[in-house]
Amino acid sequence: MNAAENSFEDTSTMRARMPPQGAGALILERLGHVTDPHLLFPLLAVLILIILWAATLHLIHVERAGAQGTAQTSVRKLLDTYQAQVVRALREIDQTLKVVQFTAETDGNQVALPELQDRSLLPPTLLFTVSVIDARGAVVASTAAVHPATVNDTSYFASLRDRPAANQDIWVDPPHRESKSGEWKLLFSRRMNARDGSFAGVVTETVDAAYFVSGYEPSMLGLEGVLGVLGTDGIFRARRSGDAVSAGETVDYASVVHPGSGGEDLPVFLAANPWDGVRRYTNSRELYDFPLAVIVGVSEQEQLATTSHDRRIYLERAGLASAVVILLAAILGRSSWQLLQSRRLASAAKVEYAERVEYLAYHDGLSGLPNRSLFSKILTRSIKLSRRHQRRLAVLFLDLDRFKQINDTLGHEAGDQLLQEVARRLESCLRDSDTVARLGGDEFVVLLPELGSGEYAAVVAQKILTLLAEPFVLVGQEFRVTASIGICTYPEDGQDEQTLTKHADIAMYQAKEEGKNNFQFYSEKLNANSLERLSLESSLRHALERNEFLLYYQAKRDTASGRITGMEALLRWEHPDLGIVAPMQFIPVAEETGLIVPIGKWVLKTACLQNVAWHNQGIPDLSMAVNLTARQFSDENLLADIAGILRETGMQPSLLELEITESLLINDVNKTLRIMAGLKAMGIRIAVDDFGTCYSSLSTLRQFPLDAIKIDRSFIRDVSSASIAHLHPEKPDLADAIIAMGRSLSLTVVAQGVETKEQADYLRVHACDEVQGFYYNKPLPTEQVTALLQDQKGSG
Repeated sequence: MNAAENSFEDTSTMRARMPPQGAGALILERLGHVTDPHLLFPLLAVLILIILWAATLHLIHVERAGAQGTAQTSVRKLLDTYQAQVVRALREIDQTLKVVQFTAETDGNQVALPELQDRSLLPPTLLFTVSVIDARGAVVASTAAVHPATVNDTSYFASLRDRPAANQDIWVDPPHRESKSGEWKLLFSRRMNARDGSFAGVVTETVDAAYFVSGYEPSMLGLEGVLGVLGTDGIFRARRSGDAVSAGETVDYASVVHPGSGGEDLPVFLAANPWDGVRRYTNSRELYDFPLAVIVGVSEQEQLATTSHDRRIYLERAGLASAVVILLAAILGRSSWQLLQSRRLASAAKVEYAERVEYLAYHDGLSGLPNRSLFSKILTRSIKLSRRHQRRLAVLFLDLDRFKQINDTLGHEAGDQLLQEVARRLESCLRDSDTVARLGGDEFVVLLPELGSGEYAAVVAQKILTLLAEPFVLVGQEFRVTASIGICTYPEDGQDEQTLTKHADIAMYQAKEEGKNNFQFYSEKLNANSLERLSLESSLRHALERNEFLLYYQAKRDTASGRITGMEALLRWEHPDLGIVAPMQFIPVAEETGLIVPIGKWVLKTACLQNVAWHNQGIPDLSMAVNLTARQFSDENLLADIAGILRETGMQPSLLELEITESLLINDVNKTLRIMAGLKAMGIRIAVDDFGTCYSSLSTLRQFPLDAIKIDRSFIRDVSSASIAHLHPEKPDLADAIIAMGRSLSLTVVAQGVETKEQADYLRVHACDEVQGFYYNKPLPTEQVTALLQDQKGSG
């Protein structure tokens, strides 16, 4: 609703303002509520629960911290033990390599390994394999059969061969898996030098990788603990977790082992091990004189299993105690809470009801826009501000064209949908400072404050017309709606709210008279015309009860014989002050106000009575044509009213011919067909008046049960003598085409508005069925028409 809420300050927002209070008084007031039973019991329960859970969580934390400390201590002890085992095994291996190396360098690669074995200088052959390899890479001696017999293409052989002679560090090769047994093996080797210091070969010792993790004790390490020997190259030489032994995995050495940690007690850290993702308390240590590190870890889950079990017990007990406390607090506070809640609900309902009543008092329930009352207050306030700051404003009064027709044909639901969409479009094309309101029905009003010039109001009005001209989708169909807008400005056209609204309304009616779908600015001349229209409308409301209406009749003649075949009833108003008022002046007013319905019933009944009176006077049967406006045709009581009039007057239905406009055929086809079917069931003839103005197609006419079409007078007016003489037969006019169309559909074709002999001759030549117009007879009162019919009867 744009600026409505900001402008209107005397609503609930203002009434909700409270006098300022001191901070101390506010605190005391809130503390006073704490002693209320419905608050006191929950607060005591919360306090007990806090103490209970704080004690429980503290106990859990203490036990968990103790279990973690125990796990870390255990890891450190296991690491010390494991390091000693691995170092002892490595030193034995290194000692064996040094003995074989010394013997080989002394004897020139001719090492008698069995002799060394007999002297207990070599480890058992069941676990260890010792080999001597010459400078060419050939295995010259071994405690077991080795394959391949040549190793000159291996990495360790090439590395030791290229190593300086002074470098006597032991080489630990990455693990390899034997193809036959599938077991992981570790190879340790040393370089052999000749007497001159040149490379003389390599001595190796191979051992099963499981040998270095054989000290795994499940009772201490658990099922998911870990023992491992990791090379400085990040490759595991051996690793065991539970019963699973593996080797060869690659990890980030720096993330697992801290370089330089050979003699330091590094802290035990808890993390997910990168090789299997298990969270363990892990510690590691580098080994002196060997490019290796040892790793020991125990599973967090296993180490804290007892603590976790106790934790569940503590939490269950605390939860049970909490439930008891909560239950007691709920039982004690329920009655007081229910009482307070009922009071609050009653109070909230009163507030909500008051707000709803206030909203409905100032807003339209359908569109949500401000209503007439709120708009009046906004406009009054804007006028005061404009007067104070010497500014201008504009009021735009908007009314939808032919909205009632949509409401009557599509139903009120579609009409409501249309009004909601119109409201949305109006809001979208205005400034935030502008206000749009719905006054009722299809009337909207727009306020443009802080108006710079009248041109801006015209720009906004044109913008609204353009936006509303876009199609609307109603009940699944596309419709187009236009609007008429009246504009007045402050201070030129009025100084108060009522005057501005009234003048904008007057300008809107002028826009409708100018053809609709346009906007007009207010002027004093419009005011005078509006007063004249209001006076005419007021008199029209009493004309029927004062018997001021009368009927004139215009004869329809057979084109060939010239005899009168029927009459058309034409309404006239004999105003006591204005005299005879032309239909074009009062029919539109009657249509807009709905007075056309009772007036139309009077016309139909009067015409039928007159036709019966002529019949009783011995005049041959004549058809009686009566016009139906769009408002009459859409009246839900139309069929019942016509049937009642026929019964009451005794009129033959076949002599009654109802004329409707061509536009009704294309607006709502289904409803039109239904009404026509009802009329045809009574035996009434149906004619299309002013045919040709909407250019209905032949296929359109075939859908409807028509009896006659009346050619619009505009086509008859253009008839030329050249057409009569057939001087230009290649250029047939529209009148000829309509006659041909009517003949093809077996319809009676009537030409209206015949004013000259030339036109009459043309219609006779082209076989038009009937004619009417000033050339034959003007509309005449009843007495003169009766005399005309008597003359025709006397002439035989």
